[in-house]
Amino acid sequence: MIQAKNIHKYYNDLHVLRGVDIHVKKGEIVSIVGASGAGKTTLLQILGTLDNASKKEHFELNINHHNITALKERAIAKFRNEHIGFIFQFHQLLPEFTALENVCLPAFIKGTKKADAEKRAKELLDFLGLSHRYHHKPNELSGGEQQRTAVARALINNPDLIFADEPSGNLDSESAETLHNLFFKLRDEFGQTFVIVTHNEELANLADRKLTMVDGKIINS
Repeated sequence: MIQAKNIHKYYNDLHVLRGVDIHVKKGEIVSIVGASGAGKTTLLQILGTLDNASKKEHFELNINHHNITALKERAIAKFRNEHIGFIFQFHQLLPEFTALENVCLPAFIKGTKKADAEKRAKELLDFLGLSHRYHHKPNELSGGEQQRTAVARALINNPDLIFADEPSGNLDSESAETLHNLFFKLRDEFGQTFVIVTHNEELANLADRKLTMVDGKIINS
């Protein structure tokens, strides 16, 4: 699913990623752990095509047999919308929109008809136990409900790959456990691949594989 080689990232003189290589198999759940500042989020952003590597020489990024390094920005944005879902620590829901409208947004960007997008969004919200929250805005939802809405949004375009950055970091322990179990249920139900950056040791240890980052490098694979 993911084959990446020689990822470097600099912020001015700070060398954040130091030649990272990573591979992730289709249908695998991989966790990435490490101290703050180790480069976890930066790596996730580059793998998710939200940021660019600093060095192009010998850098490779292939996702589901697509050579991302050969694509122009517009094509990368289209690929990201159609093939990748994102779940962040802070759900990033738009406060002026309802749960249903927030979930539909990536589908609208893709060009999906409104009726089809809303039908799929309702299916996902139902699956996530939010059938009674279609028309509630984020400030009317609990933290766990907000995060499950964000999960539905990540799934709306049936992505091959989901990146999650500290997805349970802002949740209480019960909501966090529910979310963790949900990731594995989604993988089993829909076959998605997950790459999860987390400080939560319980979630990290549940993954099929746990990668540890130290000083901009993965020290185990």
